[in-house]
Amino acid sequence: MRGRDPETGEFLGPSRTQQRQEALEVRSLAEQLVALPPAQLARLPVPDELMQHIRDTQKVTSHIAHKRQLQFLAKQMRREDDQTLEAIRDALDEGGEAAKREAAALHRTEQWRDRLLADGDAALGALLDEYPQADRQRLRQLIRNASEERLKNKPPHAFRELFRELRDLLQEAGTGNGEPGMEDQDI
Repeated sequence: MRGRDPETGEFLGPSRTQQRQEALEVRSLAEQLVALPPAQLARLPVPDELMQHIRDTQKVTSHIAHKRQLQFLAKQMRREDDQTLEAIRDALDEGGEAAKREAAALHRTEQWRDRLLADGDAALGALLDEYPQADRQRLRQLIRNASEERLKNKPPHAFRELFRELRDLLQEAGTGNGEPGMEDQDI
């Protein structure tokens, strides 16, 4: 029984519904951890005793036995303090967000490269307006070389070099940190 505070009449401690909800959240976290590959799991701040339980759960293949082992893992995780579980959740969320930001940055770089190759000097002018620190001569040379490579069906050396140059330029400018970039433009 939870009981009531004799002075205020409020309930002491969480309700059974809250306890069940928290247990289900921990179980869901356990399922996520079991589904991760070993390399990604190693990057998370998981205590060693939990890591062993996660590995044991990953080894079990029988459906019912796996379910039982997962429940045991969740029980062990509930014994950990809230800060440990929050650190694991944050690390899982950060990995997803970081991957999304990285993919978005690569797409912006590819869009700029394609736009530069298609539109030439007009696109280069727009790029230089947005990123004045860019090296105009270097970019113009890479655009010209990449266009020639395409016409002559040569290996895409300058094409890749142009991508690397643009990627470095966008990273220096901090486009991935919420500043306006290619996503605000209509290409």
